[in-house]
Amino acid sequence: MYILYGGDFTLTPPVWTRTVLVRWVLEEGRLDYEFRKIDILKGEHRTPDFLAINPAGLVPVLITPEGDALYEVAALMVYLADRHQLTDLAPAVTDPRRGLFLSAVFYIAGEIQSEMKRFNFPHRFSLRREDDAGIQDLAKALVLGRLDIMNTRLGKNGPYVLGNHFSLADFYLSFWIASLDRDSVCKRLPSIAKLYELVRARPSANRYLERIESMADAYADMIKKKPAGVIP
Repeated sequence: MYILYGGDFTLTPPVWTRTVLVRWVLEEGRLDYEFRKIDILKGEHRTPDFLAINPAGLVPVLITPEGDALYEVAALMVYLADRHQLTDLAPAVTDPRRGLFLSAVFYIAGEIQSEMKRFNFPHRFSLRREDDAGIQDLAKALVLGRLDIMNTRLGKNGPYVLGNHFSLADFYLSFWIASLDRDSVCKRLPSIAKLYELVRARPSANRYLERIESMADAYADMIKKKPAGVIP
């Protein structure tokens, strides 16, 4: 059995952070796992006990049946799909589409997710609180530019990242669309809007994306009330 350590926000109703990406793969694959909540608003991800599991102090963390502690959300998603041969979520290593799949996953992780960290946590990247808004605006502009690149790719070869074949890359991308200003993104980028519509129409994805949308809206309100940073 797997053990998944993940954070959520103490809100009503509760909503999840990036942990949802791994949780979705586990449930799509019908894999047995135990979820252990880490309250990041209370700083439980910085306690000695948790740092002994992941010295980086980040969630999610996946403990394998063999006892290994794995992290980095994109790696966890692909690892689970590969290990359990969930080829409906990730093409097999011998599949010609594998290269395009990995290219998309690494692009989302390296170019979109990284800037979303600046967007969500501008206080971590500035020395002066008055600079936070500018850092957030710049991060949003960069994310929109990178989504525009994905929009062009989808326009040529969509509607999914792998053409007519859905994969976890589509859910991964949709997670960040839901986490941003999704209405303006979808109005500006029609192929991204089509992808998001298709993914959101999947019953297994819809319930998660609805919570992610709620999380994004709630977090934006929390940032307004505490611009110096909600999560340290």
